[in-house]
Amino acid sequence: MHFHVVGEGVVRVRTPRQERVYDRESYIDFRMRLLGEPGQGPSVLSPGIHSFPFKLGLPLGLPSTFLGKHGWIQYYCKTALREPNGLTHKNQQVFIVMNPIDLNLEPSSLGPSVQQAFQCEIEHKLGVTCVGSGPVACRVTLDRGGYVPGESIGVSASLHNKSRVTIKSTRAALTETIIYMARGKVVQSERRELASLTRGKIKPGERDEWTNEQLYVPPLPPTNLRGCHLIKIQYDVYFIIEPKSFEKEVKLQLPITMATYPLRSLETEGVHKEGTHYPSTLPIFRPWLDDKPNAE
Repeated sequence: MHFHVVGEGVVRVRTPRQERVYDRESYIDFRMRLLGEPGQGPSVLSPGIHSFPFKLGLPLGLPSTFLGKHGWIQYYCKTALREPNGLTHKNQQVFIVMNPIDLNLEPSSLGPSVQQAFQCEIEHKLGVTCVGSGPVACRVTLDRGGYVPGESIGVSASLHNKSRVTIKSTRAALTETIIYMARGKVVQSERRELASLTRGKIKPGERDEWTNEQLYVPPLPPTNLRGCHLIKIQYDVYFIIEPKSFEKEVKLQLPITMATYPLRSLETEGVHKEGTHYPSTLPIFRPWLDDKPNAE
């Protein structure tokens, strides 16, 4: 009887020209014989249930299990029992790996500090120049750069509409972007909006202030798939200004880290925000992937 442990990442995409793009990388490929010795005759098992205990330590740094629309990371065990007459019985069992991300250990050199507030600002002109256009000044601040599911993102913003165009609405949205790569190139990407907050119109000359508005983080897998070179996951908060005209939306992008372990300072100080509820498990499947994707 043979035992095989497999961990693999796969990307499988069909291009608009109906060409298939495929790539694969291996994380675990472990084989062992549980019954019988090479070169010897068949082993005899008496009728009944037989158990073959074993232990296998997983390597450090394995990417987390992921099931997406155009690719996956999966881990499974396979067994094969061969009878003397050549008949082979096979079985397979999937197991889940979750590579944790601890906000307390994240280096600030990788991006915005997960523990400190950070901001983004823009001044964008609205309207046609010949009829007297003007800028919209916007500054957006997040209370920190890293979160875990169940927490809320504190969004603050200051807007001054100096143009002659009415701003129809402003919106903060939490998004997930999944990037699929094959043979060193990006072959597909998807973006999903996971949560949002919306405010009303801002007339010319008026201001609007967002003060620590709470954007809830639903149960989500952690940022990125460390150890995987084929699939990447990124989370962002977009602040979107929608003019009441034919002009394009103005977007400010603030990348954040989604982790599995919260900041210890918040736990020891007991400063959890109202409504914080840490989920007991994080999803492997993404039900929203059944929706029509916003392919990039």
